[in-house]
Amino acid sequence: MADQQGHMPRGPARIFKAAVWSWQGLRAAWLHESSFRLEVYLFVLLAPVGLWLGQTPIEQVLMLGSMLLVLSMELANSAIEAVIERYGSEFHELAGRAKDMGSAAVFVLMMNVLLCWGLILVPRIF
Repeated sequence: MADQQGHMPRGPARIFKAAVWSWQGLRAAWLHESSFRLEVYLFVLLAPVGLWLGQTPIEQVLMLGSMLLVLSMELANSAIEAVIERYGSEFHELAGRAKDMGSAAVFVLMMNVLLCWGLILVPRIF
């Protein structure tokens, strides 16, 4: 929610409200988005593997961080789709384009996961 009084600093109560709203968003994504649930399951399975296989903290951050980016973009894509559906389910070229672009952004970040993991792990194999 936008600040009503300009750029006023946030106090503890505002930070708590923001955390509650964020939790509500995560809960809504979990309940209504099967893609988000699948990506969370993959993160839960692969995060320990990334921590184990990453030999340095930077490698570990790249491996886990790339997966967190996918989750973040999935949340944004779901938000885009929800807003579009709010205005109706009839076909509109721009609505379809927005949904496709959101999906493409998730896909690009999934390719980033493969790139990060591949560049870290493949040289160790060969």
